[in-house]
Amino acid sequence: MSKDDITKIEVGDGAAIPSPDDKGLVSAWWVALIGTVGMLIALPVLKPDPYLTILKFVPDGIVVTFEVTILAIVFAIIIGLLTGLGRLSSNRFINMIASLYVEVVRGIPLLVQLFYIYFALGRIVRVPDIVAAVIAMAFCYGAYMGEVFRAGISSIDHGQTEASLSLGFDKKQTMAYVVLPQAWRTILPPVGNEFIALLKDTSLVSILAVADILRRGREYAAESFNYFETYTIIALIYLLITLLLSKLISAMEYRLSHYERR
Repeated sequence: MSKDDITKIEVGDGAAIPSPDDKGLVSAWWVALIGTVGMLIALPVLKPDPYLTILKFVPDGIVVTFEVTILAIVFAIIIGLLTGLGRLSSNRFINMIASLYVEVVRGIPLLVQLFYIYFALGRIVRVPDIVAAVIAMAFCYGAYMGEVFRAGISSIDHGQTEASLSLGFDKKQTMAYVVLPQAWRTILPPVGNEFIALLKDTSLVSILAVADILRRGREYAAESFNYFETYTIIALIYLLITLLLSKLISAMEYRLSHYERR
């Protein structure tokens, strides 16, 4: 059996990316999108109190959610790149440290890491809740990004490295100018999927008093006791954001695949 005959199974915490080749998933994506938008329009129109009130209450939480997500993913990519390079390093000590970081972080639930880093930082220096949340999310997702970078870099034919070295480039230049630019096309789609997974996991930072979407929803529900209505709107908002981002990643993957075929 050749490598091409082996089906690669990918399971993650991100969204199901609607590939054009998967007609069922594409159809499901459209049904979910239309249903979500329809409910977000119909509920406030049919019952302004409390649905319209909730929609007016949570927008600032959406902004905070994206702030945490974008900052955390940027730092996670930096940590992931260093970790991925460390995992591929011929230096046994650096390789061991990077591998240990990946194993430890991936073996501890994110919620436990959030609490640990938040309170550990608090014993050293007092930082804003949102800063602690970003550090914790970046530290956790950096381990997953490390494996993404490791796999992406490993996928580049070793002949590319040999050719670069033969032309006079040193190892750092080869990695920066030859390997990473090619690996990035492979890395970009899973990074996008991790972005969606991280966005959903930011709901956990509400426990640290960060005023994200879920936190704002909890505040409203505690005041009004409209728990069912509040969490219905919160769920629909998360679903809408996830659906739009998954479509964006699908389009990105499609363009990358067509670019590689040229």
